[in-house]
Amino acid sequence: MVQPLGYLKESPSQTAGPYVHIGLTPNFVGIHGIYAEDLGVGALVNEKTRGERIVIRGRVIDGSGTPLKDALVEIWQADAAGLYNSPLETRGKADENFSGWGRSPAHFETGEFVFETVKPGRVPFQDGRLMAPHVTLWIVARGINIGLHTRMYFSDEADANAEDPVLARIEHKVRIPTLIGQRDGDAYQFDIHLQGERETVFFDM
Repeated sequence: MVQPLGYLKESPSQTAGPYVHIGLTPNFVGIHGIYAEDLGVGALVNEKTRGERIVIRGRVIDGSGTPLKDALVEIWQADAAGLYNSPLETRGKADENFSGWGRSPAHFETGEFVFETVKPGRVPFQDGRLMAPHVTLWIVARGINIGLHTRMYFSDEADANAEDPVLARIEHKVRIPTLIGQRDGDAYQFDIHLQGERETVFFDM
């Protein structure tokens, strides 16, 4: 006898809601007493971290050109030697003074997110080719059903970017600049555009 299908229905997807940045970073929004400190907020480094200190800053911008005031961005990256602070890292021991992960809510007035970190080293792709230095970002906000993944590469790594196997897979080369953070002193500016002509390349991860 054929078993009937469809007895378990997929529940409808929901957005992250307008409160994700509040729930994940309550101290940032002035709600104290839940956590001693907001997990991941602040610098990924301390005074002993090895590598070139940099700042990554940017905004999450909607299709109208307006920065989102309730976005939350997370970052993952390798350390200055190209090693991840992860139990899955088998190529060596990562810098124990570098977390490799951080979280930043958008500022209520400017919509800006900020990370104090180090410039990452190159890490191998699946086939062994070296990828250009990059950071991975995850973005959530109201109206986003599933968190968005993207990468930021560095404007002063043109040769490495030209060799990067992930950038090489992007069919429309005119969109590659949406993944490049622009250097200004010791900081990189990286605005994430959700829609429009300058829409950032997002990855299915």
